[in-house]
Amino acid sequence: MNKVTTICALASALGQGGVGIVRVSGPRVAEIAEQMLGRIPKSRYAHYGTFFNQDAIEIDKGVALFFPGPHSFTGEDVLELQGHGGIMVMRSLLETAMALGAVAADPGEFSKRAFLNGKMDLVQAEAVADIIDASSEQSARSALRSLSGEFSNQVNALTKALIELRVFVEATIDFSDEEIDFLASGEVKKKIEQIEQDIQTILGSAEQGAILREGLTVAIAGKPNAGKSSLLNALTQAASAIVTDIAGTTRDPLKETIHVNGMPLNIIDTAGLHMSKDRIEQEGIKRAHSEIERADVVLMVFDAQDKIPDLSILPDGVDGKPIILIKNKVDLTAEPVDITHAGGQIQLSLSAKNSQGIDLLRQELSDIAGLSDTGEGVLLARKRHIVALELALGSTRNALAQLNNNASELLAEDLRQAAQDLGSITGEFSSDDLLGEIFSSFCIGK
Repeated sequence: MNKVTTICALASALGQGGVGIVRVSGPRVAEIAEQMLGRIPKSRYAHYGTFFNQDAIEIDKGVALFFPGPHSFTGEDVLELQGHGGIMVMRSLLETAMALGAVAADPGEFSKRAFLNGKMDLVQAEAVADIIDASSEQSARSALRSLSGEFSNQVNALTKALIELRVFVEATIDFSDEEIDFLASGEVKKKIEQIEQDIQTILGSAEQGAILREGLTVAIAGKPNAGKSSLLNALTQAASAIVTDIAGTTRDPLKETIHVNGMPLNIIDTAGLHMSKDRIEQEGIKRAHSEIERADVVLMVFDAQDKIPDLSILPDGVDGKPIILIKNKVDLTAEPVDITHAGGQIQLSLSAKNSQGIDLLRQELSDIAGLSDTGEGVLLARKRHIVALELALGSTRNALAQLNNNASELLAEDLRQAAQDLGSITGEFSSDDLLGEIFSSFCIGK
């Protein structure tokens, strides 16, 4: 990072509002404050006054806050100008800051500077974006736990244990000519096994956190006129899809998102699956197959009057996925609403038209995701965190195998690799490419 650069950006939402905030960070903040405010504000005090442009022309009246580094969000001098949230006012403040030597910030650059200046680790920086993007109270709470350092503390404790164990193993290599075998006592094995167990615990929480952050993708599949669109409407509690007695109403996949126990549920209504010579229908069915294959869960809808579902219409890509058989239209057959789990199959009898059995379906989807009603202990995680934890778990298991084979050098290397895998989560070992990818997804102003 070029530490000479001073950056500025709109820190509040785009558009008109009662209040708008412009944030400036870098070595020229004091100089810019003196030009725009006529003085350098007292540290951490709210100052009401006039904002001027570079030609000393009044722009607005508002509140200025000055945070000198290193005790600021970015670790640099930071100035926040809170003015009236009009588009022209905010534009004028930004243009003035840039005329006085600042440059427009890249997406996530304030958080990136906070990370690079040691104000937070990479997990905490990502949690800033996750709190902003949180779409439920549960995901916001989980992101806040990561921001307060809960995830990082667990990872750092494991990394420290791995490093200490590796140092011990490498010390025993130096004394390999001695008659005492320090690794044969069983203490090292016990410690590696404990570390393995702890990684598995964190991984389980991270996997649940990834579901909480990204949600489950649920594809509704079935023959034409089985009631797929009615099921989508019942789940969303809105007229999201057109419902008629005419088969084949849905051609393109229709996507909606709802929340179940704080978990985003991305529901996709697909075209009816059947043999067709119609080119438009064929394309719709092709797209339906793609969505079904990408989904986490498939709801296979069939008419209760058909008695059993025709699973042959599903694409090959559903193998291994959770499939819930939805026996729809039980209001026409006078069957009860219920759910059964038998022979590895889940079947739910319901009436989408009358919204009967929808609560059972919501709960079943929540159970498949493995989320509790409270989500306590779940750490909001990203795919890269899960990959790093899986790699660390693999290296730890390799270390156990090397210990059993008395391969001390390889044991030490596997412990080093496991520690490095965990270090990549908090940013201790991070490439510039990874940092660029992570922070580019942030909003400008954070």
